[in-house]
Amino acid sequence: MNLSIEYNIIIAYVVGLFLLYILGWLLVVPRKFLIRLILNGVVGALVLFFINMAGKTFGIYVGINPITALVVGFLGIPGVILLIVLQYIV
Repeated sequence: MNLSIEYNIIIAYVVGLFLLYILGWLLVVPRKFLIRLILNGVVGALVLFFINMAGKTFGIYVGINPITALVVGFLGIPGVILLIVLQYIV
């Protein structure tokens, strides 16, 4: 009984599995990125909302739009400070 398998077949299987892995990775990574982007934007909008509520007494107001929400969502407290400083500069 001869159970020899040609090396070409083994290489074809390995390359096929590698390509399948790469394809799956390409389909999963953008979804994770989009979910993270949306969550950061929502968190940033909530932070800006609370900053605007607390800032009424001091005259601080930062408009809530997708760009400012994402800046605060990604940068956190430094993003809030950046937006407040930019508002007073511009």
